[in-house]
Amino acid sequence: MIAYCLTQAGSYEDYPFGDGTAALRHGGNHRIFALFLKHGEQELLNLKSAPFTALLLRNEFPSVIPGYHMNKVHWNSVILDGTVPEDTVREMIDDSYTLTRPKGRKRFA
Repeated sequence: MIAYCLTQAGSYEDYPFGDGTAALRHGGNHRIFALFLKHGEQELLNLKSAPFTALLLRNEFPSVIPGYHMNKVHWNSVILDGTVPEDTVREMIDDSYTLTRPKGRKRFA
C-alpha cells in the first residue's frame, strides 16, 4: 500500500516519529494523507475521509474503525488484515489524498 500511496502526484514517504510509523505526505503542503502504524499486533492505515463516508465505511467493514490517535469524525483506521478489499483501500487512499491536497493560493484584488 505504501507503493500505491507513492503513485500519488508529489507524494513522499516520511518517518517523523522515529518508531517505524510511515507518514505519506503531499510535497506541496507536507500534510499527511496516509499513516501506516502498528497498534499492538495490528497494522493500521489511517486515512482522511468525509464524515458521512467515514461512517458508511465503518458500517460496511468491521476492520474500518474510527481513526486511531486522529479526529474520529474525519479519519478512519483500516486494520490491514485482508478483510477490506484492496480496491476499496485504494479508493480510500485516493479520497484521503484529495481531501488533504494543497489548496490553490488565494488571490487578492
